[in-house]
Amino acid sequence: MSMMLRAHALLKDIFGYPAFRGRQAEVIAHVAGGGDCLVLMPTGGGKSLCYQIPALLRGGVAVVVSPLIALMRDQVAALHEAGVRAAFLNSSLSQMEAAAVERGMLTGKYDLVYVAPERLLTPRFLDLLVRTPLSLFAIDEAHCVSQWGHDFRPEYIQLSILHERFPNVPRIALTATADGVTRKEIIERLGLDDARVFVSSFDRPNIRYRIVDKANGKAQLLAFIRAEHDGDAGIVYCLSRKKVEETAAWLVDKGVRALAYHAGISVPERNRNQEKFLRDDGIVMVATIAFGMGIDKPDVRFVAHLDLPKSVEGYYQETGRAGRDGQAADAWMAYGLGDVVQQRRMIEGSGAEAQFKRVASAKLDALLALCEATACRRVRLLDYFGEVAASTACGNCDVCLDPPQVWDGTVAAQKALSCAYRTGQRFGAGHLIDVLRGNDTGRMRQWGHDKVSTFGIGKELDENAWRAVFRQLAALGLLTADGEGHGSLRLTPASRAVLNGSQTVFLRLQPERKKTAAKATATAAREDKFATFDPAARTLWEQLRTWRAEAAKKHGIPAYVVFHDTTLAELVRLRPRTQNELRQVPGIGVHKLKSYGDSLLEILRYQG
Repeated sequence: MSMMLRAHALLKDIFGYPAFRGRQAEVIAHVAGGGDCLVLMPTGGGKSLCYQIPALLRGGVAVVVSPLIALMRDQVAALHEAGVRAAFLNSSLSQMEAAAVERGMLTGKYDLVYVAPERLLTPRFLDLLVRTPLSLFAIDEAHCVSQWGHDFRPEYIQLSILHERFPNVPRIALTATADGVTRKEIIERLGLDDARVFVSSFDRPNIRYRIVDKANGKAQLLAFIRAEHDGDAGIVYCLSRKKVEETAAWLVDKGVRALAYHAGISVPERNRNQEKFLRDDGIVMVATIAFGMGIDKPDVRFVAHLDLPKSVEGYYQETGRAGRDGQAADAWMAYGLGDVVQQRRMIEGSGAEAQFKRVASAKLDALLALCEATACRRVRLLDYFGEVAASTACGNCDVCLDPPQVWDGTVAAQKALSCAYRTGQRFGAGHLIDVLRGNDTGRMRQWGHDKVSTFGIGKELDENAWRAVFRQLAALGLLTADGEGHGSLRLTPASRAVLNGSQTVFLRLQPERKKTAAKATATAAREDKFATFDPAARTLWEQLRTWRAEAAKKHGIPAYVVFHDTTLAELVRLRPRTQNELRQVPGIGVHKLKSYGDSLLEILRYQG
């Protein structure tokens, strides 16, 4: 049997899928044949199979470098469920347990062993590798090698030692997100100069991207959850630990099953919260970016941001945790002037080198351009990663569904910039708006700003409109915040061309959306295979979910490791009556058929 025929047989028999997706087959053939490669594939695109199947095709142990304990544990649990011999080595194991895994590596007990980069780099483990028959090295989350990236792990830089010590063992580096700069850095730092680069589409068409003007972020988030994701699993990202805890507590008070996660919480509590999120249905995790990398939960229906991420890569990586099962999901963000000011101040106030600040500013500019986009967000997002979109309008982002108006805001920009200048460049947007609108406050008289030439010259715009103007001027780099934390807005050199009339400024005017229309649009988005069940199918669906939860609890694993929702949905649709018919359902391999087939058929026959 040829290698790729064997690969297809493994795909069907072990993982239960009838065919490879995208470029999986190309990658598998290359790695199984002994080649090195870098694979860029979106979250949920099937990266794991790109090294798991070559590991089963080649003799020896595949060593998978993985940065997180939770990720290793869940992937090994999923492999065990599929009947694959796998183990992990990390700090959660006792010395005796770790020693047993190491002995198993030497005796050929395992096909795959997952290990953290810190452990892999120890002299003791490197010596173990010398004595172990090796099939390949897989470096997961390879973007962690980038010092410019959002998940930098210094240990990843040293992983070039694998090529130096084991030049004949193929290596596959994998990531879901990397722009051109990050790809180049991965190749250089991991010594992948002669490796093939496989880039799949970055598009996640099932995710709806939506960015709203921030007024009251928490209230807007709650309205979004209640209207569109009541009872769904989701992730809410906040910038600070304090905001994480406040938001989680507030959501709980409002009846949402929410938990908090950040690096300041004790390790046992963090682990408990993560386990609950992974194993229970309908949990909303409020977290800093310390949470999420490698989270395999497929039924996360939304990812929300209450604070602006630092880059497009960060935004893409975080939003990509929604809808891994391919079903409809939302990426929602509330964004305002304060976010722009905060991020620019963090960059300028950091002690980093000038080059780092320039890179960070460029990445922030790209994200702000996405936030202020007047054309399809998906097109702009894909363009950032060097991919040409199939269409100029995706039809599944807020800009496509409710296009913003664009207006010539040059005069308004000149008034705003002049006001910042006339008041000494010492005040934030709130005070400047009061000056422009001629609000005769006590603070206005205190500073004498009721006497400046810009007092009252902006009455034609209301407060919200002016806030949008200042936000966009900051996003365009025409205003910047001070570096001392006061939020004062100052002019930049770029503002001169606007003030002297040599540069036109076009701004976006987001029309107010009626709540009923927004909810109707959201309802239409949920018309997927789970939402179209008739009453009998819904009953069977709930019975299968209840059975799955019990099986998962019995095995001590997350429910999705037993079966994804997509597999349960296919069971409802196909209603198989025999073992052979069950075998045709995607996601049911030989081992799972043996473990769960009789129980499934009993439920299905009872409903028949």
